[in-house]
Amino acid sequence: MGIKRFGVSLDSSLLENFDNLISKKGYVNRSEAIRDLIRDSLVKEEWEHGNRETVGSISIVYSHDRRELTDTLTDLQHHFSKAIVSSLHVHLDAHNCLEIIVVKGKGAEIKNIADRLIGTKGVIHGKLSLTTTGKQIR
Repeated sequence: MGIKRFGVSLDSSLLENFDNLISKKGYVNRSEAIRDLIRDSLVKEEWEHGNRETVGSISIVYSHDRRELTDTLTDLQHHFSKAIVSSLHVHLDAHNCLEIIVVKGKGAEIKNIADRLIGTKGVIHGKLSLTTTGKQIR
């Protein structure tokens, strides 16, 4: 494995916009920003494939005052316990909670878990954040 160099031709205004964006994000050079864009595309491909081992986090916000919601969410997490690595429960205020659930498994399975949790009646907002085990993109 080694470093390969290649050239990219871009419209000057597109390059200027890209340079402004990577400067705001704190990149020291274009190469690292382009590497991250490529990695992001490869991670998306892992997830779209559906049967590769992936990892992610599911964030849900809900009111613990909602009747039986906490029990339903806990039951769902127990049902999917093989894929759930860890969870963090945060009390946002006197009524609302944030739960962050780390999941690992096949992409399709993780999407199913996220859909079930986020789609549970009473969940105010939820989001699945996708990432990689790092095995496929070096």
